[in-house]
Amino acid sequence: MRCEICGQPIEEGKSKKTKIDGSIMEVCSDCSKFGIIQKEPPKPKNILNKSKGSGINRTEKKTRTPRPMYSLDEPTEELVEDFQSIVREGREKKGFSREELGEKIYEKVSVINRIESGKMVPDIKLAKKLERILNITLIEKISDMELEDFKNISSGGPTLGDIVKIKKK
Repeated sequence: MRCEICGQPIEEGKSKKTKIDGSIMEVCSDCSKFGIIQKEPPKPKNILNKSKGSGINRTEKKTRTPRPMYSLDEPTEELVEDFQSIVREGREKKGFSREELGEKIYEKVSVINRIESGKMVPDIKLAKKLERILNITLIEKISDMELEDFKNISSGGPTLGDIVKIKKK
């Protein structure tokens, strides 16, 4: 196993679950100082159940499957980088004023102004409305991260230490 921060190999059983900026990570003892070490959750008690119907009382263990603490779903769509100019150009091609566009997508003129100036990033729902009305493309599909830059990593994929520089206090 490798530390999720620095990538150093960790001996089995020596990793520490640490909460760093709201994320729980398995890290080495050196990197555990960047957050709060988490205690192991208590083991669930077995629930004893007396079965009915057979006339004989017997105990059965009921086991629960643990639910993940995080969602495995990652976003698959993303707004294009130069969305503000695409929206403005699309509006101008259609001959709409900002007021007319706002009426068509049921949004205030100030929202259109802020999107075109880049002060506001539209959410996916609003971007889809703009795409449909203006016949433009604002949303692109996200493919899995290309790992070609991380060929020197032996196993487990990139760690934060491979991508960012850690500021030591």
